[in-house]
Amino acid sequence: MDKKPALAASLVEEFVGNAHGNLARVKELLENEPALVNATWDWGCGDFETALGAAAHTGNRPIANYLLEHGARLDIFAAAMLGNLEIVKTALKLYPEMINTPGPHGIPLIAHAEAGGDESKAVLDYLSSL
Repeated sequence: MDKKPALAASLVEEFVGNAHGNLARVKELLENEPALVNATWDWGCGDFETALGAAAHTGNRPIANYLLEHGARLDIFAAAMLGNLEIVKTALKLYPEMINTPGPHGIPLIAHAEAGGDESKAVLDYLSSL
């Protein structure tokens, strides 16, 4: 298998940055470079973030769903924001210490559930009970 070149850092930064709220630009960038879907940006000091991570902590359900439909890797933070209670419960049953694992920018799991609004209330209630 031929090794492909690394994505341009500026492109990854732009993609992840726009995933905080600019769906039109996310779509445009992903159409031009599908490999961006799981690209990770390091904001510094190990603060790694994917586009899905950006959408998750900002509660941007349309961007998160678009990315998942295009092959983004689901994680517990996005699952919490999207209201996927069974995924969150199962992950925490297997790895209970994950409740304290910080997400991008050090944002806790419960804040992702809060960002999801009404559709993630069951996840928020569950996390609050722990």
